[in-house]
Amino acid sequence: MKILLLGANGMLGRALKTTFVNEELTAWDIGDLDITEAGEVAKRIDAIKPQVVINAAAYTDVDGAEKEREKAWAVNADGVRNVAEAAKEVGATMVHYSTDYVFPGDNERGYTEDDQAGPPVNAYGESKLAGEQALAKAGPAYYLIRTAWLYGAGGKNFVDTMLRLAETKKELSVVNDQYGSPSYTVDVAQATRELLTGDWQPGVYHAVNQGLTTWYALALTIFELAGVEMEVRAINTADYPLPAARPRYSVLNNTRGPQLRTWEEALADYVRRA
Repeated sequence: MKILLLGANGMLGRALKTTFVNEELTAWDIGDLDITEAGEVAKRIDAIKPQVVINAAAYTDVDGAEKEREKAWAVNADGVRNVAEAAKEVGATMVHYSTDYVFPGDNERGYTEDDQAGPPVNAYGESKLAGEQALAKAGPAYYLIRTAWLYGAGGKNFVDTMLRLAETKKELSVVNDQYGSPSYTVDVAQATRELLTGDWQPGVYHAVNQGLTTWYALALTIFELAGVEMEVRAINTADYPLPAARPRYSVLNNTRGPQLRTWEEALADYVRRA
């Protein structure tokens, strides 16, 4: 496959680079192509004419998006439209990543690929939902892959934050009333490869490690796996106010795509490598 990977130096992008290393891969980050520049995007994608465009570029600062709405929208919505239109023009299939935060988090059954997204509870979720809509409107063949609570090498994530805090603290307070499925970038990247190389039709997919947990229970598991002694106190969301609201129950159900291993298995693998 002739693949163009955008956002190649991000946390997910790094895992994708490794996963597709044996393909005819062009890997670009923002220094190579700014996806908010529509004309440049069209020109550069036309020049290489990839078969597949994988867009892992995103504005991911959930709290920052509350103050930088225009910046988040430019990347997560307008940027997606630019890439999608350019991909369609050259006949490329597009892979794009979205988030559990496109859902309000009020469905304790979790959300399937067929559930109607929205309304998001924060600006980041709004920008990502707008990106999903822009992708569908632009009309290339696409795989829209939603994932959640992402962690992996080379980027800011909850697992690394907990391990870093453990170096200087003996006690932490962690939210215990938000539920989700922690997902390892390596597994999401592998699921992406399976979608592109297997008998999977374009459409919406949820790529998350199986099972669900809370941030508090996740923290306990991280410290147990790392052999770190840490006093962890469970608190409610209201006890830890942040600029952006969070969905309470943003569990993504994978009902149609490649099945990932459990979040506990994936986390153990990551902590061993860390």
